[in-house]
Amino acid sequence: MNIAKVIVDVPASSTNQTFDYSIPLKFQDMLKPGMRVIVPFGPRKIMGFVVERVSESTFSKLKDIIDVLDVIPVLTEELLDLGKWVAKETLSLSITALQAMLPQVLKSKYKKEIVRMTDAMLPDELENLFAGRYVVSYEEFEKRKISYYQLQKSIQSGDISIDYIVQSRITKKQVLMIKPARESHFLEEAIIDIPKNAKKQKQLLSYFIENTEPVPQKELLKNFQTTNQTVKNLVDKGLLETYKEEVLRNPYDDHQFERTTALELTDEQKNAIEPILESIHTNHHDVILLHGVTGSGKTEVYLQAIQQVIDKGAEAIVLVPEIALTPQMVNRFKGRFGKNVAVMHSALSAGEKYDEWRRIQRKEVQVVVGARSAIFAPFENIGIIIIDEEHETTYKQEDNPRYHARDVAIYRGKHHHCPVVLGSATPTLESYARAAKDVYKLATLSKRTNDQPMPHVDIIDMRAELHAGNRTMFSRKLKERMEKCIANKEQIVLLLNRRGYSTFVMCRDCGHVNECPHCDIALTYHKNSNRLKCHYCSYEEMVPTICPECSSDLIRYFGTGTQRVEEALTELIPQARILRMDVDTTRKKGSHERILRQFSEYKADILLGTQMIAKGLDFENVTLVGVLTADSMLHLPDFRSSEKTFQLLTQVSGRAGRHELTGEVLVQTYTPDHYSIKLASEYNFIDFYKREMGMRKKFRYPPYYFLVLITFSHENKVKVVQNAQRFVHLLMKKVNPTTIVLGPTPSPIPRIKDRYRYQCMIKYRNEPNLRTNLNQILTQFEDVRKEDFIISIDMQPYHLM
Repeated sequence: MNIAKVIVDVPASSTNQTFDYSIPLKFQDMLKPGMRVIVPFGPRKIMGFVVERVSESTFSKLKDIIDVLDVIPVLTEELLDLGKWVAKETLSLSITALQAMLPQVLKSKYKKEIVRMTDAMLPDELENLFAGRYVVSYEEFEKRKISYYQLQKSIQSGDISIDYIVQSRITKKQVLMIKPARESHFLEEAIIDIPKNAKKQKQLLSYFIENTEPVPQKELLKNFQTTNQTVKNLVDKGLLETYKEEVLRNPYDDHQFERTTALELTDEQKNAIEPILESIHTNHHDVILLHGVTGSGKTEVYLQAIQQVIDKGAEAIVLVPEIALTPQMVNRFKGRFGKNVAVMHSALSAGEKYDEWRRIQRKEVQVVVGARSAIFAPFENIGIIIIDEEHETTYKQEDNPRYHARDVAIYRGKHHHCPVVLGSATPTLESYARAAKDVYKLATLSKRTNDQPMPHVDIIDMRAELHAGNRTMFSRKLKERMEKCIANKEQIVLLLNRRGYSTFVMCRDCGHVNECPHCDIALTYHKNSNRLKCHYCSYEEMVPTICPECSSDLIRYFGTGTQRVEEALTELIPQARILRMDVDTTRKKGSHERILRQFSEYKADILLGTQMIAKGLDFENVTLVGVLTADSMLHLPDFRSSEKTFQLLTQVSGRAGRHELTGEVLVQTYTPDHYSIKLASEYNFIDFYKREMGMRKKFRYPPYYFLVLITFSHENKVKVVQNAQRFVHLLMKKVNPTTIVLGPTPSPIPRIKDRYRYQCMIKYRNEPNLRTNLNQILTQFEDVRKEDFIISIDMQPYHLM
């Protein structure tokens, strides 16, 4: 078996297959599927993944593999198979699916260099580029306005060549260690010969006579208050030696986690954990939907189930939404399982992520807690997969490969014969419908563990406030309750529901709104820099003082950003200490933790934030939750907007009264009669589910129908429209008559970054060959796609914008 089938790192449909390479003798014993290799591909050297070894090829002349990058495969056999499945399900390229499973540092980058191969004169432009050198970077060539044709001609004539240099910079953290180079009696003799004034050298040698174990140099210098030179002198004399030792970066090294033990389960929790434990002990794959109100103790059920898996010698993957990966969540798992937990999330540096991934790969841990991509953890004996807050849309990847972590979890669960637990207080309609049909098993927790009632929810009609002459963004009741809380030394969480809602600038005279010149969308006002910014392409400009359209100076700001709410709050309740938590205040590493720590240490009365504060937080002193602009999401062009509103209101209500003190929730809205707001205030999931399912059935949306969203984009609008129409025309010939194809129509945001966007939506119930058909149609668009015409297909769209 001296031939390797390799998937090369060239993300193009023409290379979406395996290529055969012969394995040189020196790699024959060590090369395994799942390793990364460097192979010649045309004129370049590129990275690829070995997917299998075979003994014969249909090609007679094969090129050799140049180098092998790994000693242990970075992808297991199961992950290679999973990659194939993900690529097929999401209509993406195999290389993209395989890359998605690895930490950033394992994705090789290539640096292109232009090399001069001759001393003969080159065309003037190229002579000027080289300017006496033999090698220049490709970036330098790109910056000059030299024609590519000129470059191509010189490459063809052999005067210059392009080299690809693989930069696979895997940074491993290394520590300089010191150890004695000779036996103790030699060191004793050496001390006598050392001059009297070299006291530190004598101290170091005395230390190593007693202790022969290696010590990090940094620690040694600190303990003896000496310098590198002292050590160097002893190394030069052959008495001590230095070497580098690799250490894994542990992002939680300095945290002391308080060990916790299993709590006594309530009767409801015992009933809920039963089907999970049964599935673990019988090695049977089941999907269990754990529907539990906020504060009902879902995490404790997860922890006790994981303990059973660990006792069995198996491994556990726990997914939590990125924003719920708070220190509190990490503390719960680290507190119970200590060093047996790896944590993967976006706030870690690339090096920390890589080290956590290697701890998993080396079998040093049995539990991984992480955001979406942790579903690809390289475990080989999984005993349970848990997805907490399963309704969160962040479990869906929005660029290629567009996988949903829940689907990947179920696929891996089948492979490992283990349970997949989906937990939520507000499960997606799709999951609940599957549980109602017995496709999933349903476990319910209807009461909070401390038997406290769910906080009382009051809906406040902001239209009535306006009629009563209150023009502020806070109702009178909310203001009064906040003042009362602060007087009682209780805390408040204020949620500004800002999805699809931002501060824009408008002229009161003619109604002109400043829009981005590259994207069809209003610019967002940022107060701290007094600039208008586009959140799609980063374009920015100064705030106008006069209207560019009618020259009026009546420029006003509309919408509510967290900064404006903070200012208004300070005016309204000057004594309040406010912490703001939004994208701007959580940019720096660790700022998330810092803000939450300050709040838990009671250094503020009010935590004000966007939806990142609605999830998973647990503060015993919070008795009041206020929701401003509860309905801003209801008016988005998205069939899930009612569901998302219901979920967010239920989640944020669950932040109040979680401990001894009772809680209260005030929801401010301009549409108090909307069923999603009304039923969320009553915590009535079942009625909401029935009502919303009726709407979905009537308008043919999931879970009654499957959806596919196809987006076409290009800088030339005519090209977009023509090709989108051609695509839909071909599609109509292949689908069932009962399948609905809508469009092509302009996307809700018709232009982003100077690219025009059109979309088409497919609604279907039964299309067994849909993926094959779409792939076949795509092949007919090879030519236009080479001209930067992008067709993106989302087989399970969550963002319809």
